[in-house]
Amino acid sequence: MNSIEFASPYFLLGLIIIPLLILWYIFSRNKQQAYVRFSDTGFFSELPKSWKSYLRHIVFVLEICALALFIIALARPQSSSKNKEVNVEGIDIVLAMDISSSMLAADLKPDRLEAAKSVASEFVKGRPNDRMGLVVFSGETFTQVPLTTDHGMMLNMLQDMKCGMLEDGTAIGDGLASAISRLKDSEAISKVVILLTDGDNNAGSIDPSTAAEMAKLFGIRVYTIGAGTRGTAPYPTQTPFGGIQYQQVPVTINDELLQQIATETGGKYFRAESKEKLEQIYAEIDKMERSKIQVNEFKRLHEEFYPLVMLGLFLLLLSFILKNTIFKSITE
Repeated sequence: MNSIEFASPYFLLGLIIIPLLILWYIFSRNKQQAYVRFSDTGFFSELPKSWKSYLRHIVFVLEICALALFIIALARPQSSSKNKEVNVEGIDIVLAMDISSSMLAADLKPDRLEAAKSVASEFVKGRPNDRMGLVVFSGETFTQVPLTTDHGMMLNMLQDMKCGMLEDGTAIGDGLASAISRLKDSEAISKVVILLTDGDNNAGSIDPSTAAEMAKLFGIRVYTIGAGTRGTAPYPTQTPFGGIQYQQVPVTINDELLQQIATETGGKYFRAESKEKLEQIYAEIDKMERSKIQVNEFKRLHEEFYPLVMLGLFLLLLSFILKNTIFKSITE
């Protein structure tokens, strides 16, 4: 319920008459008082007062209250209730993420995989109206999470992702094809794949260009992200003594291929050379792909003057009864 509104608020101006009637009552009562002269009034001050003397103004008070209620009722007080009908048309998004061993390179802090997991998790948290899925790939591919609205499970699976889960390599075509298979039958207003890799296609049975054509056929937009600096990047290797040391290895991201996939499907290619840049990329994709939310608001008015009229009539009836019984005056 919202606050009270008045359909005819100008009737409230009639309340001005209430204080005027009170003043008239006070002055008229003073004029009606009878006076008798006595040399000493001490005797009267000691007499007990009747309860009627305390309640002698009750009839006027009841009549004034009834009048005020009738004036307010004329202004037609109304309460309102609002109902909202929310229609959400979400977007189906599959994250296709490279988990090959090269994702352990530390050019994105703390490494490429952990940076990708962290940023992707924040992206998932910010899209509560969308179905999300997760496909991981290296030398082979695996659907970690089919399309779901259970974002809690999605976040848990993202955190459980690690290098070495699958045969090593970079099967970009197979990873994209697996993501497409999860989206091809979707009826969402928009179907999106966000493909993140740090290398070139060197494994799998499906050519990335063929997979891009499949995505275009099913109306799936692919945003591609190349994760890694240019030139070389520090990569962890184990020493003979069991420790870890970093050595510089070449970065082999195929920008041309990723650009081709994005262009073919109506998406966009991004290069993430740092975790901060990766965050900016996901934020840009988030702005470009928004769910359609339609809100219809209904407002219903409820008349509230009936209780005021009934209460006013009750007060008038009560004042009439009191005036003609307990407080009845006898005039000659």
